[in-house]
Amino acid sequence: MHRILLIDDDEQLGPPLTTYFQRFELELVQALRPSEGLSRLAQGGFDAAILDVMLPEMDGFELCRSIRRTSDIPLIMLTARGEVMDRVVGLELGADDYLPKPFEPRELVARLQTVLRRMKTTPPAEPPGSPDVLEFEGLRIDPARRSVQCLGQEVELTGTEFDLLHLLAREAGRVLSRDDILNDLRGHEAELYTRAVDIVVSRLRKKLEPLDAIKTLRNAGYTLALRRVVA
Repeated sequence: MHRILLIDDDEQLGPPLTTYFQRFELELVQALRPSEGLSRLAQGGFDAAILDVMLPEMDGFELCRSIRRTSDIPLIMLTARGEVMDRVVGLELGADDYLPKPFEPRELVARLQTVLRRMKTTPPAEPPGSPDVLEFEGLRIDPARRSVQCLGQEVELTGTEFDLLHLLAREAGRVLSRDDILNDLRGHEAELYTRAVDIVVSRLRKKLEPLDAIKTLRNAGYTLALRRVVA
């Protein structure tokens, strides 16, 4: 059973969600304050976390930033009033998805199931040279381990970042439009479609520096701008 941490100061939210989540074999634990949430995450044992934006001690954006300093655990943010800027900021800080309040519990479960599938463990890594491993000049992507090495150094990516990079690598040499990417990754709500892809690409570029890995073709989309290494 997957364990999910909810960090939200609304004491009335946790109990009914906990009961509802059990129908889908999800165990929900609530922390009412960010400090408690960070302490529980540090102890380990959670598969994903849900963060409210409006919190005491620190807001959800600062909490997201703090978590991302040490963990790539899937994060879903509950954004106040569904404001577009809240969602943009959350994605920029490393959240994997967002859901405006008020929300339907079934939609929250569906989004959790999506991010958990992205992080699902796969069989042990295959030997070097496996056809599943994608190697480019300065970049190595191992789908079995969901790991990425840039210039020989391991790079920590969120589930969404890894899936986008893996998509570009599988389609190396092809320009993928934002619609292509969203169709593959499931995407977000209509008004944020374009911005969501741009934000994840921006995050990837920063993490893959100094490689100039992803090229933008104006009015067309994105492509992986690295030469494939052939064994």
